[in-house]
Amino acid sequence: MSGRARREEAVDVVWSGDWVAERLGVALEGDGELHELLGLALRRNPKRAHLLVSNVLGKHVPQKPSVVYGAGYGLGERVRALLGAEEARRAVVLGYAETATGLGHAVADGLRDAPYLHSTRRPVAGVAQAGGFEEAHSHATSHLLLPEDPELLAGGAEASTLVLVDDEFSTGNTVLNTIRALHEAHPRERYVIVALVDMRSPADRDRLTAFAAEIGARVDLVTRSSGTVTLPEGVLERGQALVADQEAEQAGRADEAAAGVAPGPAPAPVTRVALDWPAEVPDGGRHGFIPAHRAALEAALPGMAERIAGALDSDVRRVLVLGFEELMYAPLRLGTALEAAMGSGAEIRYSTTTRSPVLAVDDPGYAIRTRLVFPAHDDPADGPGDRYAYNVAGAGFDAVVAVVDSTADTPELHAPDGLLARLAAHTGQVLLAVVPSYTPTPVQEPAVLPEPLRGPDFSSYAPEDVGWLLQDLSDTELEAPTEEREEAIQSGGAHYAESLPVEYQPSAEYQALFAAALDASAARIARAVGTVTETVLAERGPRPVLVSLARAGTPVGVLMRHWARHRHGLDLPHYALSIVRGRGIDATALRWLAAHHDPADVVFVDGWTGKGAITRELAAAIEEFEASGGPGGSAGPAGFDPEIAVLADPGGCVRTYGTREDFLIPSACLNSTVSGLISRTVLRADLVGPDDFHGAKFYRELAGSDVSGDFLAAVTARFDEVADQVDAETKELLAADRAPTWEGWAAVERISEEYGIHDVNLVKPGVGETTRVLLRRVPWKILAKRGAGTDLTHIRLLAEQRGVPVEEVDDLPYSCVGLIHPRFTRGATGADGKAVQGA
Repeated sequence: MSGRARREEAVDVVWSGDWVAERLGVALEGDGELHELLGLALRRNPKRAHLLVSNVLGKHVPQKPSVVYGAGYGLGERVRALLGAEEARRAVVLGYAETATGLGHAVADGLRDAPYLHSTRRPVAGVAQAGGFEEAHSHATSHLLLPEDPELLAGGAEASTLVLVDDEFSTGNTVLNTIRALHEAHPRERYVIVALVDMRSPADRDRLTAFAAEIGARVDLVTRSSGTVTLPEGVLERGQALVADQEAEQAGRADEAAAGVAPGPAPAPVTRVALDWPAEVPDGGRHGFIPAHRAALEAALPGMAERIAGALDSDVRRVLVLGFEELMYAPLRLGTALEAAMGSGAEIRYSTTTRSPVLAVDDPGYAIRTRLVFPAHDDPADGPGDRYAYNVAGAGFDAVVAVVDSTADTPELHAPDGLLARLAAHTGQVLLAVVPSYTPTPVQEPAVLPEPLRGPDFSSYAPEDVGWLLQDLSDTELEAPTEEREEAIQSGGAHYAESLPVEYQPSAEYQALFAAALDASAARIARAVGTVTETVLAERGPRPVLVSLARAGTPVGVLMRHWARHRHGLDLPHYALSIVRGRGIDATALRWLAAHHDPADVVFVDGWTGKGAITRELAAAIEEFEASGGPGGSAGPAGFDPEIAVLADPGGCVRTYGTREDFLIPSACLNSTVSGLISRTVLRADLVGPDDFHGAKFYRELAGSDVSGDFLAAVTARFDEVADQVDAETKELLAADRAPTWEGWAAVERISEEYGIHDVNLVKPGVGETTRVLLRRVPWKILAKRGAGTDLTHIRLLAEQRGVPVEEVDDLPYSCVGLIHPRFTRGATGADGKAVQGA
């Protein structure tokens, strides 16, 4: 008997949830079909340890396309019978990204004539949002609704029924969030909720009933199976520990196996197959899919399946059609058509890649037997990260047909570590089929740009000191515990700019240290402020427009403005905008600046350089903005200069600076309370539209701890006494070779390798960046330059409070370097938040 036959036989006698159930005590109880529909796995998710793995969804477990499509279509037919033919024709079906996009589309097909839309996590330029909502337990939480027809979701007394489709109901929270958001904007009288399985508790069921009564609408439920999941106390922590143990054990086995394994056979060839996808048919329901699209697709499917079958080798019998994240319906229908084209002599299976990290265990009692890991290849809005294909390796497929949309047909897809290469190592042939990404033609209307925010309504700075090119998100809950944020950021599950660290207030001892540091360094800071301002006036005058990079640059920009007024009587405009590492600059803010000032006069300002990541980010962002035609699109570039002026440049990254010494700048010691009570900036797709400024919060409640004004007053009071030194240093600087050396970047790369981190983003050089590591991230250790003096007193205090070791080293171009905990999990810190030594 072959290995594959033995595995299939085992599936008949072993439930694919036994492994998790035995180790964690998770119980799955319900009707007779439930164990056939669902298995169990463990995932890396700080909110939920277990994963219900569907055998008929086509996401994690390869299944016959006809079975997957039939499951959704059958549910759709039941909804049609519930509503009646006339109301079914008027209904609108909404599916959930990413897991239920194909299921929802199949349900819409079962209703026959209903239009379909699915939520998405991919923002599309030029397409207005019709709404959004949160999926609290998901690996990536924010959903957008981007219909091409803005009337598709319109409600009212005569509104059609809205049919909401998800793969499972665990608590019902996601559906309630959706209905609540849509009902407020477009009320309607009836909703139908559809899922493969209903796993809600009695309390959750009662909550849905109460909610329906609250909004005055009828809410029906259509599911294939139902049951309950019983979770013992402490299952989340135990599940996370089990995942960590299994991953460590698997890593060890992999290292042992790799040590003595001879090179394997050459990877399978990758061949591109032309589908001739009909031009008028969208790739899915991201922007809406109407009955006319459905008719055109049905007519084209047989021909596309014949082209795929013709490209397969003659001896191929077992074929996987592999979709891509939200792109589930197109590959599913290609799979059903391929079943028909190749007949009973072939075995066709279907599944898709996913964003969700799940533990793989090669055991018949576990639902996820194998895992392929590869980098994201569609330039996702939340930044790069790992993606996964489950139960593909070792499954014995003769060929894999990878189906992606054209947005995802990128160099990353074809890279040596990309998806195609990963597949080629586990099959005899790989075909690549690309479906053209559908982008609605946007309605071109001139955008009304928002106006800057000013104090005292937003920030504690005087209104003339800074105009914030930001939107006020003070009423939005954005804070998350440091450890939870770190795990999400390092796992690729979230971008650091999608949430905020909790704005912890320092101890009285630390506040006293700040006051002492400010008193000791005020003259030194005043000298650097004067030198950088005079350099800017000499080279970019006579009336530059100061634009700080929020938030660290803002106190420096305010001080530069004060110097120009104090020494020269100049009232320089000053604004603050957002730039986000890995996501670029706020283009709406640049458009506003171009509409109100000459871009050639704009001077970007920041506090200090570390390794120069933001320096590079700004240069790339301005280049992209200029290449796009600037504020007018095709009207020609705007003329922004990407050079940054900074107070301190210890990394040797810029040519306009006040000093290149790495010393304590007290504004780096605190968070919002030294920066006008403004948070760091936030960029999240459900909060920031294409014509919105990035967001931030004004912590009005911290006014009693605000020292922003004290910082400004202490430094400006020293302007006169440093004036002569500033004049001399400016003259010397203007005559000197100030070309960037990038000495800091080289040091960071060296440290990253020497300490086994292998990620420069986790190495934060300089006093300012090290302070941020200790205040906002999960620190691993601190490297201090041997002999560094009082500039590091607050660093040592913070490190002691958090239990972080400080290592004295030679050969640093900085006073200190902070190392973020690599491969972070919350097990890297104790219950008190302190580092676990040796972790």
